[in-house]
Formats: sequence, structure tokens, C-alpha cells
Amino acid sequence: MYRKILITTDGSAVSRMTACAGVSFAQQMGAEVLALFVAPEYQYPIYVEIIPPSYPSESEYRAAMQRAGREHTQSIVDACARKNVPCTSLTEFAESAALKIVEVAQQQHCDLIFIGSHGRSGWGQLLLGSVTNKVLSHSRIPVLVHRLLKEPVD
Repeated sequence: MYRKILITTDGSAVSRMTACAGVSFAQQMGAEVLALFVAPEYQYPIYVEIIPPSYPSESEYRAAMQRAGREHTQSIVDACARKNVPCTSLTEFAESAALKIVEVAQQQHCDLIFIGSHGRSGWGQLLLGSVTNKVLSHSRIPVLVHRLLKEPVD
């Protein structure tokens, strides 16, 4: 059914649990995995006239985010290796993580986006501007939301 599944991670506990579930799902489907970390674009400090010496340069920032991306996606790569699921990883930069996730899924010919959610509702969901909600509203390919609940459902 699915040949290539994009699994996103931001390094959080939610995304690590989602990644484990995503890799198991990919194994069941006989699909390959694309592990994606989206880093924020470099921001110049606009509140000062002179950039402080301790502020990283754009190249230093990008190198640090590439390292962070490798670290965050490595758990997905390792889980795929343990389950004999083909996997590649990618770090991208964007102002909007959600739009970049959708863009990468299209560019890489993914059949499914596997993404996590905290399971918030009501005001919590509205105030946070969830990346998951934005992916759901912009994606033209199926999105499977792995929802983490605070309490077990009977």
C-alpha cells in the first residue's frame, strides 16, 4: 500500500515515540522510511546594531543544526536498521516546519507522512498552532497522525 513513508522528528519525546511507531508501521507495510528534521532558518539579531561576538555566524548555525538533525534522525535510522527497513535521513531548513514537511514529502515521492501529536484539544490546540494541524491542512498525500494520549482509553 505505501512504498515510502516520511517520519518527522524534532528531537522531542513525542517525536521519538512517534518514530518508533512509524518504523513499526513501515515494516508492516514493507515500505522504506525517510527520516526528516526541519531546523528553523538562521535569524540575524535585529535588536542590536552590532552582532555580539558570541552570536554564531550563519555557517556555524547551519553546521550546528545539521549535527542536531543527524542526532535526532539517528534513532529512526537505527530503529530501521534493527527492523531491516530501508531508511534515509534528511535535514532541511525552513521558516515553516509544516510547509517544509509537505514540500519534502512531495519532492521525495513519499506516499504517507507519519507525524505525532500531543493530543491537545480546545484552547491548547488553538493557541499552539500545531505543526501537525498545518501539515494536515496543506498535504495532498495521506497523513497518519500518531496521537499520544495522557491517559489510557478504556
